[in-house]
Amino acid sequence: MGLTEYRKKRRFTVTTEPAGSARPSKPAALLYVIQKHRASHLHYDFRLEWNGVLLSWAVPKGPSLDPSVKRMAMQVEDHPVEYGHFEGVIPEGEYGGGTVMVWDIGTWVPETADVTAALKQGDLKFTLKGKKLRGSWVLVRLRPRRAELRPSWLLIKHRDRYASDAAVVDGQPRSVLSKRLLVDIARDGGGDLEKAASGDPPDVPV
Repeated sequence: MGLTEYRKKRRFTVTTEPAGSARPSKPAALLYVIQKHRASHLHYDFRLEWNGVLLSWAVPKGPSLDPSVKRMAMQVEDHPVEYGHFEGVIPEGEYGGGTVMVWDIGTWVPETADVTAALKQGDLKFTLKGKKLRGSWVLVRLRPRRAELRPSWLLIKHRDRYASDAAVVDGQPRSVLSKRLLVDIARDGGGDLEKAASGDPPDVPV
């Protein structure tokens, strides 16, 4: 997709999100990141670096370590690689207005020789090497529905030694970069504290 749609949706004179640039060179390691985002609704943005951008999916319920649980993942516009370290407040009234946390970060390794072909076929297997998520996973594209602008996928954990029935989303609610909760990020960035706090699990020590 490139970054055209990403840039059209944002006013970089207002938001601190990076404008970024597509970087076609192949890095030594591919970035993986999940950003917890309390916008109009809470969701988790799952991103994989490929061909100089971050391929991106919005996962409403966040990832699950349980292989029997299939999480809906709605494909969204590509983001710049620089976005992978963005944590802060998007002003209300702007696209995606709300609080963003880097919930997990690391690298990923394709489990297929041809990633482009796997994406086209709608079956991408990969290994995550994050601080919270590790091991083998798959993104599986669903059949498109009528009038659907972008395809929906399922994010599924494979059975391996990292699989678990632990509730990783609620059990590990803090940023891997700053150790802050959403409400802390909102407070530091002048955001909506009540809105941000609604994305944090209840009774988490501050």
